[in-house]
Amino acid sequence: MSERKTVATVAVKKSGGIRKGRGFSRDELKEAGLDFRKALELRLQVDTRRKTKHDENVKTLKQLLRKR
Repeated sequence: MSERKTVATVAVKKSGGIRKGRGFSRDELKEAGLDFRKALELRLQVDTRRKTKHDENVKTLKQLLRKR
């Protein structure tokens, strides 16, 4: 079994609550300075269907890159 670190993405519900998302969007990766292939190498979940960009997710990605 390989250990896989998961990074929680944020998804905002219509009711205003927050739930765990399915992956980072390409725009969030671009703003954090990552490309698609590098994100996959880092074993980050990427949701290619998403078109939105959330500041919380960008901040999470930037913190992750600082740690590495």
